[in-house]
Amino acid sequence: MTAVMRPPVSACPACSAAPAAEALAAAAEPTEAHIVLSLPTIHCAACMSSVERALATVDGVRSARVNLTMKRVSIEADPELTAQDVIPVVEGAGYEAHELDSTALTATANDRAGRDLLMRLAVAGFAAMNVMLLSVAVWSGADGATRDMFHWISAAIVLPAVGFSAQPFFRNAWVALKARSLNMDVPISLAILLALGTSLWETSLSGEHAYFDAAIALTFFLLTGRYLDHRTRSVARSAAQELSALEVPRAWRLTEDGEEQISVADLAVGDLIRVRPGGRMPVDGEITEGQSELDRSLLTGETLPVYAEPGVIVSAGEVNLTGPLVIRASAVGRDTSLHRMADLVAIAESGRSRYTSLADKAAKLYAPGVHILSALAFAGWLLYSGDLRISLNIAAAVLIITCPCALGLAVPAVTTAASGRLFKRGLLIKDATALERLSQIDTVVFDKTGTLTAGTPELTNLGDFTRRDLEIALALAEGSAHPLSQSLTAAARAAGITPAKLSEITEVPGHGTEALWQDQRVRLGRASWVGGDGHSSLTTAWLRVGDGPVQGFAFTDRLRDGAEDTVRALQDAGLKVIVMSGDSTAAVEALAHRLNIPHWLAEALPADKASRIQDLTDQGAHVLMVGDGLNDTAALTAAHASISPASALDAARVASDIVLLGSALDPIPEALSTAKKATRRIRENFTIASWYNVIAVPLAIAGLCSPLIAALAMSASSITVSLNALRLR
Repeated sequence: MTAVMRPPVSACPACSAAPAAEALAAAAEPTEAHIVLSLPTIHCAACMSSVERALATVDGVRSARVNLTMKRVSIEADPELTAQDVIPVVEGAGYEAHELDSTALTATANDRAGRDLLMRLAVAGFAAMNVMLLSVAVWSGADGATRDMFHWISAAIVLPAVGFSAQPFFRNAWVALKARSLNMDVPISLAILLALGTSLWETSLSGEHAYFDAAIALTFFLLTGRYLDHRTRSVARSAAQELSALEVPRAWRLTEDGEEQISVADLAVGDLIRVRPGGRMPVDGEITEGQSELDRSLLTGETLPVYAEPGVIVSAGEVNLTGPLVIRASAVGRDTSLHRMADLVAIAESGRSRYTSLADKAAKLYAPGVHILSALAFAGWLLYSGDLRISLNIAAAVLIITCPCALGLAVPAVTTAASGRLFKRGLLIKDATALERLSQIDTVVFDKTGTLTAGTPELTNLGDFTRRDLEIALALAEGSAHPLSQSLTAAARAAGITPAKLSEITEVPGHGTEALWQDQRVRLGRASWVGGDGHSSLTTAWLRVGDGPVQGFAFTDRLRDGAEDTVRALQDAGLKVIVMSGDSTAAVEALAHRLNIPHWLAEALPADKASRIQDLTDQGAHVLMVGDGLNDTAALTAAHASISPASALDAARVASDIVLLGSALDPIPEALSTAKKATRRIRENFTIASWYNVIAVPLAIAGLCSPLIAALAMSASSITVSLNALRLR
């Protein structure tokens, strides 16, 4: 017999409860860290594999999944692992990475609205196919009890199908009616309900005509247009929300006992915060300790890192490059410059939402016109014949045949065709009204860094140096994360240079890198530190070997592919082109002269860009903004239309109407011409629908349209509109 071991009874109830409390505490501790990184430079499946393979080598990373569409990687890791532990690994694999606050992001991948529309569309399509088969039997001559049976079977199929599938139209119509206004869904809902009501009445009286097939076909065609419209907008998200997600979620606060990691929401003005190399500033403040260099390109567009020392003012979102810094917070939370930029974007977004699309303008005229016609037809026939049944049938025929299908498809069909054409050329249309707004553009504003230029420095005078000096410079540059050092490394490696053997390599934050070579001190960095005079019109990194002369590696910002041709094509088309950048006056002026752009603005803050675009708008201009950085987000949303490259940060891509998928700017002029063609097609579709109504409505009012004719005419108009839209391809 096996003995059963019972736990000893404790004399202290609290003691026996302690292990349970410890177990609960252990269970409450996080067992997994969820880290989300933005990867603005990934563009293909190979990039995804490279990032995932690199992260798989990190101890503590349990899984890493890259989302190419959203340009993010989601990492599940041990709870002690932080974003700062994995960002260097991703950057070591050759990709830019920024931490996102996962709690500030919504699950946009869970497209419930799209799935809901698709499900309703499928039900309507399935029901329409079956009812059409029954209707063919009636149209072929079925009579008496057989006809009535087919009508009742059609009713049994259509009533629940319409009750489920047409809910989006019913809901929108009810909302409009409660607000005492009319939209396109009001006549649509009325046509469907009146068709069903008169059909049921006719069927109960053994009448010849029923509109069940027309009602379900109307629902199917309109849901097709609604779903196409939804798909063109499904990738659009709130740019202000993305900016909020870029705010640093955690920070290291200095206390009397050392330092502690806390949520940024718990920081207060006056707190001392340590920012390590590679980290972003969590607050606005002033540097109190340390020397480093700051990358402000995402916020201001400045190409060169800025020297940072005690007394320098920093802003949330700037990146600390080379040395640890201690910041005294002067603005936290909603008061930081990054959050104020998010507010600017939100204001600009609300302004853009006031744009009235062509479809909305048509609905304002169409909805009351259809109702008046139907009511007049009903009243006229009732006065003429005194037969309520005939009057209702004719009123229903007028509502069905007045072509809400063609009008409902006019815009989505064209938008989908144009979006498909531009996607093949490397442009992703995100907003439903983007093409309409793009067709009105007369002024194009370009950001400089990362838009007209590649945003990376390019070495221009490699051939001016001896192989010995290049080997020393390469060895020094490989030990630094500075953008100029990385560019020098890439150029020297491409030229077949191998690094010299150095000892005691040290990076001096904010100054450069130094080492010993054959007992001589060698330095690569700032002119004042190396010993040069620093006079150069180009971006320069200085090299000194021992007591030898100081030599400068000159860099320039390389033009993005197709920049010159794009600017020339836009100017030839009669558009005004402007460069607007946060970079220095000399750099912007040089680029404007190089591209023959007479209008430019330098050293512009984010608010300055948005304000300038608003001024142009107030003067009657329709502005297209092309930009890629955080400093462009407010301007992108303030503009009449906007484009950002795929290499842009999430916030900039989300703020824009169109994303440029490739690295070249060449598709932009084609996008403008395609937009003009698309708008012409939309107007043509409205014209087709209008002429159709001019011809069909009198026939319906005269009582000459049977359900068969109404269904065929409605389908013919929808197909004509769709075929006209396909001409864009």
